[in-house]
Amino acid sequence: MKIKCQKIHEVMLWTAAYFGVMFIYTFLDIAVWRMLFPGISDWINTIVIILCVYGFVRLLKKTGYQARLFSNITFGGLFLALGCSLLFFLLLDLGLDPVLERMFPHSEQTYQEMMERLLQSPVTGFLQVCMIAPVIEEVLLRDYVLGGLRDTCGVPLALVISSTLFALLHFNMVQSLSAAVCGILLGILYLRTDSVFCCIVAHSGYNVISYLVMMERFGKGIF
Repeated sequence: MKIKCQKIHEVMLWTAAYFGVMFIYTFLDIAVWRMLFPGISDWINTIVIILCVYGFVRLLKKTGYQARLFSNITFGGLFLALGCSLLFFLLLDLGLDPVLERMFPHSEQTYQEMMERLLQSPVTGFLQVCMIAPVIEEVLLRDYVLGGLRDTCGVPLALVISSTLFALLHFNMVQSLSAAVCGILLGILYLRTDSVFCCIVAHSGYNVISYLVMMERFGKGIF
């Protein structure tokens, strides 16, 4: 099934809309759920995120976009995706990130504080970081943005735009610069496999590895 071609202003608008969705559920978490339901605020926040993401995708489909979540799945593509997960960890967590952490210590401190907050409830943190985020980010940035722009803008520009927007979604210099590199590689994986599912597997697999390493560092456990 051919993806509907998009224009740059359309993908910018919908990416900005997703920024708004992120702001809404983050605001609700900080200002409402943690205040009113401190014992179960993490679970309420996770449910709200799922509902917000589902609603956003439903609205996105109004543009004519049809999610191809389970299209073009092959053993070769999945094997390549799992290899990318390990490559991302070696290239970013063990290679680029330590350099960026020294260059941007304030951003690194902010990131560590965010991870500590997530790890206070490891199960919901795992769901948010390793399952929900990879799905919506790959659907939006790879399938909708990259897939929709490659015919109208050409592959190189579409790849740059999708990876730049992916970086901006991370709100942190250390994360954003790493995400830009990751976004380019995920974009190449998408172009190579024509499968958003393979990108989700690669993205989720990388986040799982990083999350488990972070849990070990902070001495946390899932259960």
